[in-house]
Order: sequence, then C-alpha cells, then structure tokens
Amino acid sequence: MNIEEIRDYCLSKKRTEESLPFGPDILVFKIMGKVFLLCSLDAAPLQFNVKCAPEKAISLREQFNCVLPGYHANKKHWNTIISDGTASDELLREWISDSYALVVSGLPKSLQKELSQTL
Repeated sequence: MNIEEIRDYCLSKKRTEESLPFGPDILVFKIMGKVFLLCSLDAAPLQFNVKCAPEKAISLREQFNCVLPGYHANKKHWNTIISDGTASDELLREWISDSYALVVSGLPKSLQKELSQTL
C-alpha cells in the first residue's frame, strides 16, 4: 500500500480525522480524538504505527519481518509496519482495521454508542 491508499482506507472508517500534530512529516489518523494510526511521510519504504493487542503484536513480529515494535510508541500496544511488499495489502488493511477497532473499544460507552449511530 502507498500513502494515498492508506489515507483513503483510514478515512473510509467512521468519524476518522486526519492531522499533522507532530509536524509536516507525521500524518495522524484519529477516531473521536484517539489515535489509531501514525504514518511517517518521509520514510522509504513507507512506515506506519498501528495499535495491536499485546499477544497479537508479539505474534505478528515473530511471523513478519516487516512488523517491528512501535517506533516512538508503547511497544506493548503498538507495532510499526514497514510497507515493503512482504505483507499483502489485505493484511495491512486488516491491521489498520484491528487498530481502529481496538481504539473504538477503549472509548467511553457513550462515545461508542454515538459512533454506532453515525451513518
């Protein structure tokens, strides 16, 4: 996946917002104010961080060379994904969706209810 495909996929998720709060080189995607993906715009190959359940994070790191502990993030809960073609676009979308879902599950119940009612 390239940056445009990642951006389009993230923005296809309900209530996703994008911003550059850390400067012009880090694109951040949030759901209701909570980060679910950070992407380095100047890395080659493209790299991005996604949230992951701790057990799955370790498993993915063992299975895929393109999955590393989260760069500048809590390594227990975040993975850095190097989009170098070794993992399929389908897997990358799955990991992005998992991150989104994990962040949503951590939102207060009132916000989860509001999100579920959003078209």
